[in-house]
Amino acid sequence: MLVLFETAAGYAIFKVLDESKLQQIDSLHKEFDTPEKANKVVKLKHFEKFQDTTEALAAATALTEGKIGKSLKKVLKKVVAKEAHEQLAISDAKLGGVIKEKLDLACIHSPMVAELMRCIRSQIENLVTGLPPKEISVMSLGLAHSLSRYKLKFSPDKVDTMIVQAISLLDDLDKELNNYIMRCREWYGWHFPEMGKVITDNLVYCKAVRKIGDRTNVAGSDLSDLLPEEIEAELKLAAEISMGTEVSEQDIGNIGHLCDQVIDISEYRAQLYDYLKNRMMAIAPNLTVMVGELVGARLISHAGSLLNLAKHPASTVQILGAEKALFRALKTRKDTPKYGLIYHASLVGQTTAKNKGKISRMLAAKASLAIRYDALGEDTNAEMGTENRAKLEARLRQLEEKGIRRISGTGKAMAQADKYQHKSEVRMYDPSGDSTIPSTSKKRKFEEEEAEEPVTPAVKSKKAKKETVVEEAEAAAEEETPKKKKKKKEKKEEEPEAVEEEMAVTESTEKKKKKKKKKAKEEEDDE
Repeated sequence: MLVLFETAAGYAIFKVLDESKLQQIDSLHKEFDTPEKANKVVKLKHFEKFQDTTEALAAATALTEGKIGKSLKKVLKKVVAKEAHEQLAISDAKLGGVIKEKLDLACIHSPMVAELMRCIRSQIENLVTGLPPKEISVMSLGLAHSLSRYKLKFSPDKVDTMIVQAISLLDDLDKELNNYIMRCREWYGWHFPEMGKVITDNLVYCKAVRKIGDRTNVAGSDLSDLLPEEIEAELKLAAEISMGTEVSEQDIGNIGHLCDQVIDISEYRAQLYDYLKNRMMAIAPNLTVMVGELVGARLISHAGSLLNLAKHPASTVQILGAEKALFRALKTRKDTPKYGLIYHASLVGQTTAKNKGKISRMLAAKASLAIRYDALGEDTNAEMGTENRAKLEARLRQLEEKGIRRISGTGKAMAQADKYQHKSEVRMYDPSGDSTIPSTSKKRKFEEEEAEEPVTPAVKSKKAKKETVVEEAEAAAEEETPKKKKKKKEKKEEEPEAVEEEMAVTESTEKKKKKKKKKAKEEEDDE
């Protein structure tokens, strides 16, 4: 059996002398304790040395990608092809498949081969003659550096760290610019406070201050290159009636230096923005088309790199930048945020409030695809981003117009939706059942019911009349029976009362008669 061993100095092919010892994998390392023991197990058959680091790098990159380099192909044809009946032990199974396919050589890869490779590596300085240890270490270090640079695929146009630094510097410049402008307005406002209301643009304000100096010079200065005629006339009028305090020339000079700083920073910011725009179009063109330069750069900066951003799912891209709100919502068990940095994209900004969540979700899904295409794809065009943006804009128009489209068919024609009409009977609540006191008498109710009933044939009317007559008779009988009972009770109660009254009347009349008789007798006696 032959063994193919790759080193930083070149290819080495060993012949196994005693294959029986390879079967004992656990104790194989004991056979390589010393160079003498190692030479009894394997023997160097051929060594192909690399001419320079470039050749070594080409061979190493071919091996890592599972391909056969030119130098390896020559060695295999020269040495191994002569002993084609023997197996070739290799450390990479993928490389073995390629060798078997192209050179028709039997290759073997197993745990036994991996252990044998480790043992050979430990005694490589003694097994390969003619290579001093110092030279091997220097070649290994040089090859490692070259291979690392190749794996990184270093390209100045594809360095996203420049974007991270540029967007961070842009944010810092904005903060400093705001502070400087606020200080400038407040400082010069003591001398000419009316100017702050007349000129609203910050950069024009600083340029005007730099050109005017003291407010007494406004009348004689020409500001036509900075301001329109109307605003210039208003500014000159305000300077004549200004209520500001007087300041010295030294104060005006310091304010002028501050205005120079603001103007310089503004110009540098514009230059940095152009640089960032060009860099974003070079590194992530599809993402730039989808969300814009600033939002795309902030997403890359927040994730750390374009490759890290490509590993995030669309749901994470959607809320990237709103981590505090997300964890606060999860902690308080409330609604999670619908958008993070992606909220500042133009597509989300032009949407109504109720559709912002939907658009941000769809934009995040398409943007994640664009990020992966930019990070892992080989093309540098922005066709995919343009197509996806057109789809999102069409979807946005559909949401805004509230269009209902057919699910089947062409999907272009608007579906005809008829007006919905509820045909079921609705029973209204009758409030008369709430009160137990009858609102109308039965006769009146009966008369109203008769008025509401439609005219029917004579037979039905006769039946209705008979039924009404029977009902009236029953009602009258029910009314009469309690009346009779009441009269009887009243008579029974009135009879004893009448007897008592008659007795009282008779007693009073008898008393009167007796009194009259007594008076008559007394008068007769007196006479």
